[in-house]
Amino acid sequence: MTALSKSLGEVLLHWEAVQPDKAFLFAPETSAVLTYGQLAKEARHFSTWLEQEQISAQGHVGLFMQNGRQTSTVFLATMACGRVITPLNLLAPTDQLAWVLDHSDIEVLFYSPDKKAGLFLALEKTKRKFKVIELDPDAAEGLFMQCAPRALPSVQSSQAALLMYTSGTTGTPKGVLLTHANLLHAARSMAAWHSLTQSDTVLSSLPIYHINGQVISTITPFVSGGSVVAPHTFSVSSWWGLAIQYRCTWINMVPTIIAYLINAAKSGGVLPSREDLKWIRFGRSASAPLPPEHHREFEALFGITVIEGMGMTESASMVFCNPHDESRRYGSPGQPCGVEAKVIDPEGNPLGNNVVGEICLRGGNVLNAYYKAEAETVKAFDSEGWLKTGDLGMRDDDGFYFITGRLKELIIKGGENIAPREIDEAVLKHPAVLDAAAVGIPDSNYGQEIMVCIVLKPDATCSEDEMRSFCLKELGKFRTPKVILFMEDLPRGPSGKVQRLKLLDLQKAH
Repeated sequence: MTALSKSLGEVLLHWEAVQPDKAFLFAPETSAVLTYGQLAKEARHFSTWLEQEQISAQGHVGLFMQNGRQTSTVFLATMACGRVITPLNLLAPTDQLAWVLDHSDIEVLFYSPDKKAGLFLALEKTKRKFKVIELDPDAAEGLFMQCAPRALPSVQSSQAALLMYTSGTTGTPKGVLLTHANLLHAARSMAAWHSLTQSDTVLSSLPIYHINGQVISTITPFVSGGSVVAPHTFSVSSWWGLAIQYRCTWINMVPTIIAYLINAAKSGGVLPSREDLKWIRFGRSASAPLPPEHHREFEALFGITVIEGMGMTESASMVFCNPHDESRRYGSPGQPCGVEAKVIDPEGNPLGNNVVGEICLRGGNVLNAYYKAEAETVKAFDSEGWLKTGDLGMRDDDGFYFITGRLKELIIKGGENIAPREIDEAVLKHPAVLDAAAVGIPDSNYGQEIMVCIVLKPDATCSEDEMRSFCLKELGKFRTPKVILFMEDLPRGPSGKVQRLKLLDLQKAH
């Protein structure tokens, strides 16, 4: 059983023996199928290739590719071969990408042909030299298949497997180094919570360069022996068709996807029948807070229960999740899953229920250290090994957690703390609003004032005066935004989470 496996390579060998012809990955654009047997075979050839190219025994391999058959193969095979995979953000600014390429110590980088231009701009600014190899994400076989196969190396659970960089919206990105033990703990916790088995298939368009796409959409089905349908990107027009075609049993989403599916269904798009969607046991939402209004509306429209959770890169994704019964809470990411959690005050003292403070975590999926950042590691952990997340929130009397914001994003107006999410959710109640995000801006009278950036639904209209009147009713005078900006889109990271502090730059542009 995979529960006895101490590495992702051992998981692969287990499933190769048990179900070699079972599909692990479906790539819709090419109708390609990657079975567990094929993945194991290609991993053995890749092991030889790594040796021939003189990639260190625990060396770092970069991945700058969109979702696809070869992308998933390199992602999993690298770790199965005892190396460390480093998926790079395809949307990263050139300077940030160049910094990560230098800092990560990668020895070889695989990239998609269509990403060459952006990558090579970053390479011009790097200080290190390493192998750069073009690889088609949808290719039937990788270039390494020309090598003779060899047995996969023995890998210890404590060995590093994944080096993932945080978005770096407030400064230099931090390298999160996760071990095989971290990833297996996270995947097993996820699978147990959602009762995932070999018979489950997930539909996910989340990119493999984000922790949700890596651990929840890829490693969790891999560990539980299930399957994943992984289109290149999310498309409103094809989403439900893929879910029906592949008889998906669960769908992995972020709030942005949920908002677009709701809007498409309500604006005349095809609404699939409940019969067509009968295979779907549940939908999952994470990576950003899901507004309760959208949560309820999605379930009413499609008849699919949405389980909201929360994860972070430092914890190999999921740390909180709602139960699959009627006790789940709208507006809450749920209860601790696979971790211990607590809420502390600024001095580090534990707080009681219903009191807002900083959320801390401890568990088998939590990183041991940031890569080449001893000072950051020391700052992030207390003496008992608790990770200080920087998230503000509270725990209710039933053990459910509620996230109110980030320490760095908290709006402090006239000495009063205001959670940006409180403003977001009020504005989202307006029928013309598709998306919204609030942020604090400097103010000479109050120290900070509130600005909200709004994306309207297609063909919807709303004036600034109308929105201000709406906010006065929903929020009261003190919490009504001073600045209201309408825009076409909000700046987001790869997970779909709004990068609030970038909204300040947009304000200057306006």
